[in-house]
Amino acid sequence: MNNDTICAVSTAPGQGAIAVVRVSGQHAIAACNTIFKAKNNTRDVLSQRGQTVSFGNIINQKGETVDEVLLSVFRNPHSYTGEDSVEISCHGSAFIQQQILQLLIANGCRMAEPGEYTQRAFMNGKMDLSQAEAVADLIAAESAAAHKLAINQLKGGFSEELNRLRAELLDFTSLIELELDFSEEEVEFANRDQLNTLINHIELVTTKLINSFSVGNAVKNGIPVAIVGETNVGKSTLLNRLLNEERAIVSDIHGTTRDTIEEVMTFGGVQFRFIDTAGIRDTRDKIESLGIERTFHKIDQATIVLPVLDSTRSITELTQFATDIVEKTSGKQRIFIVNKIDSLTEEKRTALQALPVLMNEPCCFLSAKFGQGYEKLQQALITAANIPEIDASDVIVTNARHYEALLKAQEAILRVIEGLNNNISGEFVSQDIREAIYYLGLITGGSITNDEILGNIFHKFCIGK
Repeated sequence: MNNDTICAVSTAPGQGAIAVVRVSGQHAIAACNTIFKAKNNTRDVLSQRGQTVSFGNIINQKGETVDEVLLSVFRNPHSYTGEDSVEISCHGSAFIQQQILQLLIANGCRMAEPGEYTQRAFMNGKMDLSQAEAVADLIAAESAAAHKLAINQLKGGFSEELNRLRAELLDFTSLIELELDFSEEEVEFANRDQLNTLINHIELVTTKLINSFSVGNAVKNGIPVAIVGETNVGKSTLLNRLLNEERAIVSDIHGTTRDTIEEVMTFGGVQFRFIDTAGIRDTRDKIESLGIERTFHKIDQATIVLPVLDSTRSITELTQFATDIVEKTSGKQRIFIVNKIDSLTEEKRTALQALPVLMNEPCCFLSAKFGQGYEKLQQALITAANIPEIDASDVIVTNARHYEALLKAQEAILRVIEGLNNNISGEFVSQDIREAIYYLGLITGGSITNDEILGNIFHKFCIGK
C-alpha cells in the first residue's frame, strides 16, 4: 500500500437524494480545502477540527458552484482508515458526483481501488483481517441471520478467541525451544501436562469452529433448495408462488423448462436459494436431456430437495416417482409437495396420506396455482433449514478462507497431540505448534505478509469501501 490520497463515491451507484464522496490520505484535507468554501466564510478545511461538519459549496476551477454540500473532517488516527479523511455529502446527481471526483483528482487524489479504504484500515491497525472481511459480509447481508453473523465478527469476538489461543501456544513453544538450548542439562520449562490440557482444549475449539461452517455458509450464501419432479407437475408455478412474481415460464407443454432457474428468497430471517429444474422424464430431445442432467447435478448441490407430485396422476405413478426420488436423493433433506390439491378429492387425499413413502417424509399438500398450503411450506422449509438461534456471543465461521485455515491448524494440533502421546522430541513438537500458530494467524492477518494475498482478499470489496 502506498501513501497516495484516494477518493471514491461510497454510496451505491445510481441516482438518489444524497451521495457520499470519501477522501483519505495524508493530503485529503488539503485537497478538499482547495475545492470547498464554507458558507460562513470564517474558516477553511485546514483549520477545521476533527469529527466536525461544515456547510458550504464545492467550487470548480472557474469559481462556479458545483453543489451545496456537508463536509465532515476526520483527523488521524480517529477515522475509519486511521488516516486524515474527509466525507463530502452532496446531492445524488451522477453529474455532481463525477464533477467532485474530477476536482479531487485535479488536486492530487486518485481513484480508490476496490476495498482500498478497508485495506488501509487493516494496514493501519484499525481492525484485523477477519473484521475487515466482516465489513464485506455486512454489506452483502440479505437476511437477519447473515446480518447478525457479520456484526458478531465485526465486533472482534472471533479474533479475540483466536488471538488468545495463539498467545497461549506461543508461550508454550517458547518454553519448549528454551529447553532445547539447555538440552544437555535435561531441564523442563514447559509443563507437559499443562500443554496436553491446552492442546486438547484448542482441538475442541477448532473442531467446534470447523463444524460451525456448515451453518455459517448456509446463512451467508443461502440454503440451496432444488425443486424437482416430472414434467407439468407445477414446479415453475411453485417457484413463481415462492417468489411472488412470474419468474419462470408456465405452460401446459411438456419440457418447457430446459435449464435451471435460481432465485433467492428469505423466510423467517433465513435465506433460501430456490432452483427450478427441468422435468424428469425419458426424452430424445438433446437440449431437454442436457437440462435433465443439470437437474441431477443441482440435486447433488442442494441441501433441501422439494419433490413435486401432481395429485391428479395415478397412485401407482406417484408411488413409483416418490420411491425413485428417495433413492436418488439419499442423504438430502426432502419435503414432498403434493400439488394441485384444488383438484383433489377427499378419497384421493386419504389414499395419498396412506402411502408409506409419504408417511415417512415431511409432506405438504398445496395448490401452487392458488396459494393454498403455502404458509405450511414456508414453515417446513424453516424447520428443515435447522438454523440455530444466533446469540451475540456466538462464534460461527462463514468464510471459506477461515475454514481452510482452521482445517490446516487442526491438522498441526493433532500432530502435536500425537507427538506428546509418543514423547517425541520437543523440536518436532515445537515445529507443529508453530505451524498451528501460523494458520490461526492467517485468519486475523497476523501471518500474512504477501501483498498478493491481501490484494486478492480486498479486491472482492466494492469501490468506496
